[in-house]
Amino acid sequence: MTYTDALPDPDHQAEFYADTVMKRFLAWIVDAIMIAVLTVLVLPFTAFTGIFFFPALMLVLGFIYRVTTLTGRSATWGMRLFAVEFRDRTGKRFDLATAFLHTAGYSISMAMAPLQLISIILMLVSSRKQGLTDHILGTVAVNGRALS
Repeated sequence: MTYTDALPDPDHQAEFYADTVMKRFLAWIVDAIMIAVLTVLVLPFTAFTGIFFFPALMLVLGFIYRVTTLTGRSATWGMRLFAVEFRDRTGKRFDLATAFLHTAGYSISMAMAPLQLISIILMLVSSRKQGLTDHILGTVAVNGRALS
């Protein structure tokens, strides 16, 4: 059995992947706003020295935000808003290790424009709408409502 046997078939169960690219993009915007607000709320606890390393603080808090929310329900708060969830290669929700690896892959691809461009292209052309990190880990983003 290959990992794709445990995931919805994109040809026979297209509803699982319909509009996931747009939903992931909208969720990414919501998550970016959430992380920015969270970072601003944390600034007083750094005695406002966090202003001098604000981008690094956002990266760290964003990493923590993504790992914890993906571990909890296999979706960030933005993804939950747009009814998108991640599944691992066996069709299960993310555990801590998978959430950490997915977030690390996402962070690396965001840091390097060519990797991010490859990821976007893969999401647009692959049958399961998987980004680069998804392809490497065997994960997919699916419509949460289709799972019900």
